[in-house]
Amino acid sequence: MVDRIRVIIVNRQKEVKIPTGIRMLVRRCCNAALKLEDFKGSAEVTVTFVDNSYIHSLNKQFRNKDVPTDVLSFPMTKDGTYEKDPETGAQILGDIVISLEKVLEHCELYGHTMRREVAYLVAHGMFHLLGYDHERGGVEKRQMRDKEEKVLDLLGFTNALSYIEA
Repeated sequence: MVDRIRVIIVNRQKEVKIPTGIRMLVRRCCNAALKLEDFKGSAEVTVTFVDNSYIHSLNKQFRNKDVPTDVLSFPMTKDGTYEKDPETGAQILGDIVISLEKVLEHCELYGHTMRREVAYLVAHGMFHLLGYDHERGGVEKRQMRDKEEKVLDLLGFTNALSYIEA
């Protein structure tokens, strides 16, 4: 069981106003993902909100993709072991970067609320930090999607499928 989780939330954009309650939702989402995975010990994660320009530059630099994206994850693991915060002993899971401009685009495209879209992207990012990778496809993609939906369900976003199987 998770002993303690520290969620650091950073806002590096001015394009989209962050509604009241989003920061608490991010923390609840991180907790739900860790509980679902039966994560042991204390953990630390950073969630940063950015604009399309900022996430575009990160996507180009780290993934060689010259387009803005909705979420990027940067795990802090080597050989399945996370770095530890020397002061707290917490395992540093890594960073999740979310474009709030993309969040609004997805809200319009999929008919989701901002809260639901942010929750989905945080869950998605958390499962990447925990070692899941949907880009390989197959069973792992399906497992990751199912876990994301379980987190959304735990947070009260029931029957709100995030994806459509092709």
